[in-house]
Amino acid sequence: MDTALAIHRFHFAFTVTFHYLFVQLTLGLGFLIFVLKTLALTTGDEHYNDSARFWARIFAVNFALGVVTGIPMEFQFGTNWSRFSRDAGAVIGQTLGMEGLYTFFLESTFLGFLLYGEKMLGRVGHWASSVAVWIGSWMSAYLIVATDAWMQRPVGYTVDASGKILLQSWWELVFNAWAFWQWTHAVLGGILTASFVLAGIGAFYILLKKSEDHARTFLRLGVITGLATSLLVLGTGDRQGRLVAVHQPVALAAMEGHFNTAPASPVAIMGQPDVEQRRLDNPFILPGALSFIVYGNWSRAVTGLSDYPRDRWPDNVPLLYYSFHIMVGLGTLFIALLAISSIWLWRGCLHTAKPLLWALILFMPLPYVANTAGWMTAELGRQPWLIYGLLRTIDGASAHVSSGNALFTLLGFMGIYTVLFLLGLFLIWRILGQGPAPAPPPDPDATPAQA
Repeated sequence: MDTALAIHRFHFAFTVTFHYLFVQLTLGLGFLIFVLKTLALTTGDEHYNDSARFWARIFAVNFALGVVTGIPMEFQFGTNWSRFSRDAGAVIGQTLGMEGLYTFFLESTFLGFLLYGEKMLGRVGHWASSVAVWIGSWMSAYLIVATDAWMQRPVGYTVDASGKILLQSWWELVFNAWAFWQWTHAVLGGILTASFVLAGIGAFYILLKKSEDHARTFLRLGVITGLATSLLVLGTGDRQGRLVAVHQPVALAAMEGHFNTAPASPVAIMGQPDVEQRRLDNPFILPGALSFIVYGNWSRAVTGLSDYPRDRWPDNVPLLYYSFHIMVGLGTLFIALLAISSIWLWRGCLHTAKPLLWALILFMPLPYVANTAGWMTAELGRQPWLIYGLLRTIDGASAHVSSGNALFTLLGFMGIYTVLFLLGLFLIWRILGQGPAPAPPPDPDATPAQA
């Protein structure tokens, strides 16, 4: 691979992965804040409002860091991927522009109301601001995912005489079937991350014997939501996998380490792909399982990687294979831990089960790993295409940006993002140290609307 191209790819991978660390939490936390505000509104219990305020502050830190780290990615389309922008800008500019103009401003405006407008808006108005923040974050995610989904499965376009890709149908672009399932899977992944963060922080406070009433709420909401979400993630992942099987079968074969076409194609639970010998070393397999997953038939053959032309293979099969298996393996562990925790919660003794509390704390970083591995699976599987079947990655990079220039900016980004990450940790740690403080007593001179 050309050195400059490799740096361009790693540069964008680094910035988007770092950015998504914050995005995935806001996707889930926006929904859970809405749940807490709804409980506060329907029960009249100020305890839930205290919890919502606490998590809204953590949401705000993540949102700010997400904005700061997200804006440079759109500039990278012009600096590092100018030929891609030239050829496909008429299509991807639609969804990216709508995301920036509509949903970002919806989410950011109402986040301000959520943080500072409680007295002015009243109970119902403040609850409505949580709805807008939640919906805004999900709409923003949909438009971004729709852009990526079009790159995975291009629809609703034409190519003019100069080779530029033009949008023919806005509806096909936005309502691409790939976009719906990819977005659903991504949003549920964000809720799962937020659920583990809620449960982990709740467990942390319980072990410290700090804010225990709020901690039990965090633990209960995190475990229940997390278990339901982890099961839904399994279902949406299956639907996404079926789309891959139909539209990107070579990626499916690489993800599974499936080199040879044979009846009753297996799923590999473990093994190490040997690309040169076109085999899986030390495999632990479930015979026929891949045939059943793809076709609903235990004996039908799934085409192996060796039967596809070598220039259509993903360019890093081992990394793709391991990313996919890390995602699936962690998802299985999540279901197991949350199911056990739910049993202890139902029995009313989760808050005293120290091994489970420690497990929930230690598992907090793992949904970030699983989400990252999932996105790596999607993007590595699309290679060697930037737009699947239309534009190869090598043809989309900027032709006149040298490897030295690209490396210089990459190192600069790494330095700045390290500072931002440390700042974010400091701010969140300070919020955790303060805890979910109860609201101040109402102002006796306030109007009924303000109270």
